[in-house]
Amino acid sequence: MINIATLFSRCLSPILLTTIALSTVAVSAQAGNMYIYKDKVGQVLLTNVNPSGSFDKFTKKVKTTYYKNSNNYGSSVARNYGNSAASNSGSRNAYDSYIRDSSARHGVDPGLLKAMMHTESAFNPNARSPVGAQGLMQLMPATARRFKVSNAWNPAENIEGSAKYIAWLMRRFNNNVEFAVAGYNAGEGNVDKYKGIPPFKETRNYVKRVMSRYNSLYKNDSALSGNTMSASNASVDGGAMQTVSYGTSSNGSSASYANSAYAALR
Repeated sequence: MINIATLFSRCLSPILLTTIALSTVAVSAQAGNMYIYKDKVGQVLLTNVNPSGSFDKFTKKVKTTYYKNSNNYGSSVARNYGNSAASNSGSRNAYDSYIRDSSARHGVDPGLLKAMMHTESAFNPNARSPVGAQGLMQLMPATARRFKVSNAWNPAENIEGSAKYIAWLMRRFNNNVEFAVAGYNAGEGNVDKYKGIPPFKETRNYVKRVMSRYNSLYKNDSALSGNTMSASNASVDGGAMQTVSYGTSSNGSSASYANSAYAALR
């Protein structure tokens, strides 16, 4: 954890105090618990860790404010997943027509569908996992039966069943894409149990890979948009098209923290 500590003199003006707090907390508001301490003469310490070392004189805790860590997968916030390299598979574009058709029928973003296929099977229609998952998007036999896939080794059927499942997950998790992706990997029951992305290393890595590939490779892939739907992050709920936003979050938490810090010091 980054140790961010800022001293404020008790004689600082309210305007200057708020300005300094805003500039400091823009970084530190992502760090979990934030504390405000005072020493005996009224100097103030803002920090995201307990005072130690040269800050031991700050013994009076004035306020604690909790901000969700940027790695908290229980929340639905935009994250920077970095960039992914394009697939070197010779069949990486061979199934785009199936992706476009199935995504249009079920209201799934084709870019998301392809990012998941890339991650699941690396575009290998004959892929089989050690636990029995089959085909391009690695459907388990029970999932294939659930979504009426009679032959999981048939790419068209497999992709159709996978699109149905993803659309179902999107509806279940109120269009939270990360939760839907986690549910595809770990089961919707685990997402419910942990109220977010489960704390399984495999699942968290899977979500990271899918979202990285989606954002850097397939989100704006014109070959996937065709005339069926744009790659504009859409899903269907109850037959109505709804937009899903992946935009960056605002800095409202920073401003909120600065205001609460100033209020505590008045």
